[in-house]
Amino acid sequence: MGDDSEWMKLPIDQKCEHKIWKARLNGYEEALKLFQKIEDEKSPEWGKYLGLIKKFVTDSNAVAQLKGLEAALAFIENAHVAGKTTGEVVSGVVSKVFNQPKARAKELGTDICLTYIEIEKAEIVQDELIKGLDNKNPKIVVACVETLRKALCEFGSKIITLKPVVKVLPKLFESREKAVRDEAKLLAVEIYRWIRDALRTPLQNINSVQLKELEEEWVKLPPAAPKQTRFLRSQQDLKAKFEQQQAAGGDEADGDDDDEVEAAPVDPYELLEAVEILSKLPKDFYEKIEAKKWQERKEVLEAVEALTKNPKLESGDYGDLARALKKVIGKDANVMLVAMAAKCLAGLATGLRKKFGTYAGHVVPTILEKFKEKKPQVVQALQEAIDAVFLTTTLQNISEDVLAVMDNKNPSIKQQASLFLARSFRHCTPSTLPKSVLKPFCAAFLKQVNDSAPEVRDAAFEALGTAMKVVGEKAVNPFLADVDKLKLDKIKECADKVELVGKKGGESCSCKGIIGSFVKSVIFRQSKLICSILYEQAAGPPKKGKPASAPSAKSKKASDTKETVETELSPEVCEEKAAAVLPASCMQLLDSGNWKERLASMEEFQRAVEQMDKSEMPCQALVKMLAKKPGWKETNFQVMQMKLHIVGLIAQKGSFSKTSALVVLDGLVDKIGDVKCGSNAKEALTAIGEACSLPWTAEQVVSMAFTQKNPKNQAETLNWLANAMKEFGFAGINVKAFINNVKTALGATNPAVRTSAITLLGVMYLYMGAPLRMFFEDEKPALLSQIDAEFEKMQGQSPPAPIRGTKKAGAEEEGDAAAEEEEVDGGAGDIMDLLPRTDISDKITSDMVSKISDKNWKIRKEGLDEVAAVISEAKFIQANIGELPMALKGRLNDSNKLLVQQALNILQQIATAMGPSLKQHVKNLGIPVITVLGDSKSNVRAAALSTLNAWVEQTGMKEWLEGEDLSEELKKENPFLRQEILGWLAEKLPTLRTVPADLMLCVPHLYACLEDRSGDVRKKAQDALPTFMMHLGYEKMSKATSKLKPASKDQVVGMLEKARAVMPAKPEAPAKAAASKPPASSTPAAKPASGFVKTVFLTLKGVVGKKPPVKAGAKDEEDKSGPIFILVPNGKEQRIKEEKALKILKWNFITPRDEYVEQLKTQMSTCLPKWLQDELFHFDFQRHVKAIGAMIEHMEAECEAVIGCLDLILKWFTLRFFDTNTSVLMKALEFLKLLFTMLSRKNYQLNDYEASSFIPYLILKVGESKDVVRKDVRAILTMLCKVYAASKVFPFLMEGTKSKNSKQRCECLEELGCLIENFGMNVCQPTPAKALKEIAVHIGDRDTTVRNAALNTVVAAYNACGDQVFKLIGNLSEKEMSMLEERIKRSAKKTPAASAKPERPQREQPTNPNSTFLRKPAQEEVPNKLSQARAQNAHLEQSAPSIPKEFQLDLEVFENNHTCASDIPDLVQHKLDEVLEPVMIPERKMRSVSPHFDDIHNSSASTINFVISQVASGDINTSIQALAQIDEVLRQADKAEAMSGHIDQFLIATFMQLRLIYNTHMADDRLDKKDIFKLYSCIIGNMLSLFSMESLAREASMGVLKDLMHGLITLMLDTRVEDIEDGQQLIRSVNLLVVRVLEKSDQTNILSALLVLLQDSLISTAGSPMFSELVMKCLWRMIRFLPQTINSINLDRILLDVHNFMKVFPKEKLKQLKSDVPHRTLKTLLHTLCRLTGAKILDHMSMIENRNESELEAHLRRVVKHSANLSGLKSDKSTEKGALRSDDKVIKAKVSDILSEIFKKIGSKENTKEGLTELYEYKQKYSDADLEPFLRNTSQFFQSYVERGLRMIESEREGKGRIQTSTGILFTEDRPPLSSLRPSVASSTDMLHSKLSQLKESREHFQQEQSHTHSPTRSSSPASNLDDLKKRLERIKSNRQ
Repeated sequence: MGDDSEWMKLPIDQKCEHKIWKARLNGYEEALKLFQKIEDEKSPEWGKYLGLIKKFVTDSNAVAQLKGLEAALAFIENAHVAGKTTGEVVSGVVSKVFNQPKARAKELGTDICLTYIEIEKAEIVQDELIKGLDNKNPKIVVACVETLRKALCEFGSKIITLKPVVKVLPKLFESREKAVRDEAKLLAVEIYRWIRDALRTPLQNINSVQLKELEEEWVKLPPAAPKQTRFLRSQQDLKAKFEQQQAAGGDEADGDDDDEVEAAPVDPYELLEAVEILSKLPKDFYEKIEAKKWQERKEVLEAVEALTKNPKLESGDYGDLARALKKVIGKDANVMLVAMAAKCLAGLATGLRKKFGTYAGHVVPTILEKFKEKKPQVVQALQEAIDAVFLTTTLQNISEDVLAVMDNKNPSIKQQASLFLARSFRHCTPSTLPKSVLKPFCAAFLKQVNDSAPEVRDAAFEALGTAMKVVGEKAVNPFLADVDKLKLDKIKECADKVELVGKKGGESCSCKGIIGSFVKSVIFRQSKLICSILYEQAAGPPKKGKPASAPSAKSKKASDTKETVETELSPEVCEEKAAAVLPASCMQLLDSGNWKERLASMEEFQRAVEQMDKSEMPCQALVKMLAKKPGWKETNFQVMQMKLHIVGLIAQKGSFSKTSALVVLDGLVDKIGDVKCGSNAKEALTAIGEACSLPWTAEQVVSMAFTQKNPKNQAETLNWLANAMKEFGFAGINVKAFINNVKTALGATNPAVRTSAITLLGVMYLYMGAPLRMFFEDEKPALLSQIDAEFEKMQGQSPPAPIRGTKKAGAEEEGDAAAEEEEVDGGAGDIMDLLPRTDISDKITSDMVSKISDKNWKIRKEGLDEVAAVISEAKFIQANIGELPMALKGRLNDSNKLLVQQALNILQQIATAMGPSLKQHVKNLGIPVITVLGDSKSNVRAAALSTLNAWVEQTGMKEWLEGEDLSEELKKENPFLRQEILGWLAEKLPTLRTVPADLMLCVPHLYACLEDRSGDVRKKAQDALPTFMMHLGYEKMSKATSKLKPASKDQVVGMLEKARAVMPAKPEAPAKAAASKPPASSTPAAKPASGFVKTVFLTLKGVVGKKPPVKAGAKDEEDKSGPIFILVPNGKEQRIKEEKALKILKWNFITPRDEYVEQLKTQMSTCLPKWLQDELFHFDFQRHVKAIGAMIEHMEAECEAVIGCLDLILKWFTLRFFDTNTSVLMKALEFLKLLFTMLSRKNYQLNDYEASSFIPYLILKVGESKDVVRKDVRAILTMLCKVYAASKVFPFLMEGTKSKNSKQRCECLEELGCLIENFGMNVCQPTPAKALKEIAVHIGDRDTTVRNAALNTVVAAYNACGDQVFKLIGNLSEKEMSMLEERIKRSAKKTPAASAKPERPQREQPTNPNSTFLRKPAQEEVPNKLSQARAQNAHLEQSAPSIPKEFQLDLEVFENNHTCASDIPDLVQHKLDEVLEPVMIPERKMRSVSPHFDDIHNSSASTINFVISQVASGDINTSIQALAQIDEVLRQADKAEAMSGHIDQFLIATFMQLRLIYNTHMADDRLDKKDIFKLYSCIIGNMLSLFSMESLAREASMGVLKDLMHGLITLMLDTRVEDIEDGQQLIRSVNLLVVRVLEKSDQTNILSALLVLLQDSLISTAGSPMFSELVMKCLWRMIRFLPQTINSINLDRILLDVHNFMKVFPKEKLKQLKSDVPHRTLKTLLHTLCRLTGAKILDHMSMIENRNESELEAHLRRVVKHSANLSGLKSDKSTEKGALRSDDKVIKAKVSDILSEIFKKIGSKENTKEGLTELYEYKQKYSDADLEPFLRNTSQFFQSYVERGLRMIESEREGKGRIQTSTGILFTEDRPPLSSLRPSVASSTDMLHSKLSQLKESREHFQQEQSHTHSPTRSSSPASNLDDLKKRLERIKSNRQ
């Protein structure tokens, strides 16, 4: 036992490490209790156990380990720092817990792992569990697999990363242990639930039997997607949503989640490990592939084929391999080798996916050419290869290569190309197959449908049918205008047969007969890629991404098929049709010789046309009538004008076809130059343009004009066209058709024609931009300068919105605006397509390529010069540039920077020369340009950026953002590369409307850049953040932070919030169209972007933080490893001297200027290492926090050096006081608190130099608006007095009182009061008089808090020096003096109350409750959950051992603190007026009475805790509000259960409030007693509600009930209450409440509580004797009800309490008390228990140690023995009773009458006393008289009253009157409370009044009785003889009956 007693004294943490296992076990048990008690997850207490938790779980003793696991689990659940222990603890669980035989240990181990996952440590847990799978012990492996399965089941596949788990599955299936295999099977089934068929590929090689078993299990799984059921701490919103769904029944609300799951299926490719094959190629592969023997070539191809079968390949440079395979396919004569090479290519494409896209452009033309082979196996292999390659790129990138072979002479090539396109179209959607791509293909297919070879025709039909199925018939029809009906039907038939690839991932393509089984498997494995391609293309830039839903306006055919095919009518038919609608006279006079008749005819014609309906108007017939002789040769201008006007009318009103237009156009063009008729001709042309589309009309008109020789007509035609373009817009204009005519016009001799042509070019420039000039570069310089001048005029202008050409289109076509916009966007691209391009592939010779790759830089330069010359000469080049891309790529990383720049210039040249076709080179040439942005030379980076922008101008951004290339570049930790890429993205992203989904891949690297060590990178990342967010959305980006470390996550989330505020809107469609046109307009567009970036930076600057890089170099690590404070001998003294000599600036400023900062930096350079100095003076606050953290770590170890540079450290912290960032400020204050603690411990005293440069700035922060800051500053000021004389601190505080900040003035005055209180008047400087005069000035301050603080300070001075203070403060105004006197009086009243309390050290209890010098820590640490803290402290704080108090917690500080209410937020106000109205129970869907407490009902325990904490508030109103809210909950049955679990907490708070009222409020004269009465009423009302619900009442514990009864009895004995109006009612209500508590509480607890309370009250000599009397009355009542409650009482506990009572008060000591009632009470209790239980009572003494020594046992044995003797007497009596029964029947009627009469008297007010006396006498006479029938129907109160009256008469007659209380306690029964006392209880007012009158009457009777029978002392001794005992027992028994 000696050893035990030693370790029992140790603290918990030391017990946990003790060598004795019992000590450890005890330690773990205590730790478990402690962990469950600590409320604050960030409490410093947790830190003590950080290093011990692993020992908890790895304890060598199994019993201790089990308890250790429980404690560890509690630690992980509750401690904020638990995450730091993840690795070591989970490792310990795996190695030491999972091998235990006890199931409970394993269960706890699993729980620990899952809890770590819940606190965001999934990756570490998963790593440790996967390591555990390699353990040799199969038990551990099984447990690890099981834990992984449970984690996956509960948390889901988003949190548990499946890739590493799937990787180890096959190995588990191979295990020799059946248990492991079985558990692996369960895990595989669980994984399958989450990812479905994606699991099949990784498990395809396991044992076939096992796979079959798995297949069977998989089939049984439900098809519904599984749901996450357990959530991370950061997923509480999801948890709430899940719980709501569960509550609602589940499935209905799951739709959103289902969509989400289906939208992102797991790709099996992602679960596979990438295989590196390049190094595994045969060493002589490149030699042997060129070998002459086909067997050698075959050998190496077989090796490659085997390697490429790996389903996922590591990325690398596959260029050489691709070229080698391409060469085999293109040139090898052996077809078997061609097939093998094709398979190798297919394998590469499948394994690399998008990474193969770079090489796609090189191999596609070769594969297509090779389709000339007839052998099926070769064709199939080539099909597989090209299909696999297609999935790695886009249709746009390979469209030119495919189109090139569509005209091939070989029918097989044409057929296979068409079939390939048909298969490719199946993977497309309308948005990924835009009109611009489809149009050239359709043109090629239309040629093929007329091909002589049937297989070519069929393939074309199939391809067209597929396209029609994908984009819709309406979009394809414009391209099929010339196709006859038979062929059109065949196309539609094909379209109906086509089955498209499913849109959802995981569905395989149905392409039977088209692609072989390999392609099917490719498609299956590439399913996710297909989805992503579809998505990315759909989301691509709008240039090519619009659905071609509108017929192409560029088509030369009419957009309306019906009009297009209108046949030409014969003159006879025309005349017939015209005659039907025109007047006869008009028809006759049309060709009259008289011009007037012709004019009259025209007028009639016009009237007829105006009145004609559109459907009736035969347009062709009418215009042919107008063309009838003289037709367009009309000589009279008036008739001609009319004729032209009518043409315009017909075109506007009728269904005007192109056939009709061709009749009139020639004549209109002929008249367009006419002075008189020209305007009419132009109007008619415009009308025809509107009817038949401007592009067609313009093309016809211009060609007709230039076939004429009339220059006037040519000039006016061009003028009309220029104007028409502005009116109609540029959509569909066939530029190529105009260019030649414009060139002709520019060469015309007539200057008007040249001028018109230049004007037209100016208008075209508005739409086309700079590329237009390329067509005219060969013109003469003079003409070119005129063109340039015209272009200059148009510079910066935007084209006008079209006002014509929209009406008809709007009626006939949907989405015309979209089509038009697309055309505008695509304008530049279309122009570039029109340029004549040169194929330079032949000029890029192998010699030139080898030169570019030569070792000698001069030769390399020569090669580059040759390339530049070739491109310059060609001007416009085709996309095919041979081997040049690979050669130029090599030069981009040339060691000679000049060559790098030259290569970049060539790439710029290529961009301009190649135009939009450049897109296919983005991956292989464009991405390497981005790599150059990481160059260290700024001029190289500038050249690369210029090249990059030139490329993007031609290609758009989509290709650059697709795939992983950009994210791979951003991943590189090159600061130059990162800042350039991010700057470029920040500029480009705001201009895009959509981006590919792959942009998301860049986000993790963007987050890394936000914490990059380079400031420039961080700045650029901050600028880019909002631009990323505008496309990806806040939600996605926020979700991406989940993988960051917690510290980084908080920081990044903060930045996201900031970025969200400045996130730009996506550009609107028209704005985008305008911006993407000419460079002229794109230049201004760049300005807003940069301006936006600047705005973003300014917004984020100073707020956005950075972290140092995760991987610091070894050098940096060495730098940081040494001491951080360097001791410079006499350094401080030297600085003091320099400042005194004014050699340096004195540290004195209002705000710190740069020179002060620089000076401090210079001074600190000798005392601190450079890295720390950089951190301290960094502009980023996050660095400051890090630096302070480092200083905190080193402070204790380097305290001497800290003191040596203390002045500099304090100065640096004064700079931080001027920062606005709270996190830095809080960290600074934390350091200062530790610093002054250390200085105090070292007994160091600040010198004046240090103090003067620090204290004034610290005092500035005491006026901070944030409470938390003020609290810390006050704590520092408290510590300051230990290291610097208080009298010296005083002047600084006096200076602080002059501040304009009222908070600062107030706090300074309070601190001054504290100083005076603790150090006396000597602390006042310069003299007490002067100081107090200045303080007294503030008594007249405007601010109330300042006035109060000043008054309190003067009162402190008064307490120190008495009346002398009035002399010291000088003259005050009358008002101020009266305030002061009042305050002094009030403080004097409180002094006696304080003196009664146990003494405390002087420094611990200042009079001023708000002051903080040496305040009690308890007050500083008041948490929000006030009541919980108090409840815990009640157990934790020790009291004086000699005198046990009722409460173990000292609450004087709280009770005397009248301002504590100001620290607590106001409660939600509720209208409670309706409470007295009849309550209607609302339906669930309606809002309940209290919106605030709806939250409580939803198990929001924190809200209940908060409201309960307010009950104990020092502010009466706050407390009343809280009580009202709790009462509302208690009154509603459905909500009352929410209080379950909080009853003790609530009762403690209530008792605290009762004590506060008793000690403080009742003594405070300022408070209105009505308010106190109201508060009492609310408390009692609440208690009555609570104790009316037995289920809740029974939760009250013994200790709490004891305290509650103590409070209630004290209240009843409080004479001050009677002085309050209605005080008597209050006491009655308390009386009622006491009865309710006794009845409804847990009977064991309340009986135990009363016994302990009685014991305490008898021990205490200070207490009132009446207190003990009332406690005993309560006990008597409990005794009386024991027969009913005995079964619910824990007799062991009660007997233990009685035993303890008898130990404190043995029989002799009990008899020595003044009153014998305690002795009698105890005896009666024991006798009653014995009577009810008999001899069994002796079995209930199990809890009593050394029971043989107990006085109780001896007493019980005597009583039991005595009871046995009495049993004979009882049987005799029962016989007597049997004999009397017959007599009873005879006299029954008589008895009934007598008793009825007696009870009438008792019921009447006047005869109550008489009635009771008669009843007593009757009972004496007929002791067995049955009163039950008369009492049965009366109230419980009446019954109690009768019983009490009878007892009083009995005691009066026997001369043994019991002591009655001065308050006249009435133990009434359960009654509704008084409305006046408890306004929140809903009950009828009438009922309340009737109850009140009854209560008053009974009270009066009782008081009358009392006045007669009251005897203040008890002199008689207890009856000791047996007869007396018998009589008493009989009386009690008869009363019960």
